[in-house]
Amino acid sequence: MFSSKARLSRELGRVKSFSKPKLSLRQYMTPPAIASDLLWTAFMNGDLEGKTVFDLGVGTGMLAIGASLLGAKVTGFDVDSVAISETILNAKELGVSLLVFEEDISGVSGSCDTVIMNPPFMVKGGVNDKVFLEKAFTLASRVYSVHTAQTRDWVSKFALSNGFSPVLISSHDFLLPKEFAHQSKERGLQKVDLWFFSK
Repeated sequence: MFSSKARLSRELGRVKSFSKPKLSLRQYMTPPAIASDLLWTAFMNGDLEGKTVFDLGVGTGMLAIGASLLGAKVTGFDVDSVAISETILNAKELGVSLLVFEEDISGVSGSCDTVIMNPPFMVKGGVNDKVFLEKAFTLASRVYSVHTAQTRDWVSKFALSNGFSPVLISSHDFLLPKEFAHQSKERGLQKVDLWFFSK
């Protein structure tokens, strides 16, 4: 078990990113500092250790592995089979055990204690935010998520309309490495908010 958020962040620095990121899925790996901030908050709130946790859109496992390191029993879901393979490799490298399933978010069912997720960024219209939040709210009463700061008002109102109390944990600069042809800069920057929703 980790004694500080800084130690968790250092350990998560070992998680490898997407080998072949897909633009259609907005695949950017959550930076360790952002992941550890979200997860440490969940841990201090008592929502990880000994709890069942779903990671929606597990990617290469950053959040799932971090939650597992903090004592959670984690199941990850992703539509991308390549990302799932990379999650399994990352988990093995860091010595954690995860369940991972190839599944579109719409097909995830059941229930858990806590949902963690970093949905694909979709600034215009909040399309992905809505799909992921709607699903998360049906699975757990405690949800931790990352969204672009541009959707802050919408996210807050959407959570309230679904009976969840929104708490803005913190805001960060999310560096976007140049991974896709349309990007003109070596590194982009996206301001993101970390949220905790409870019912």
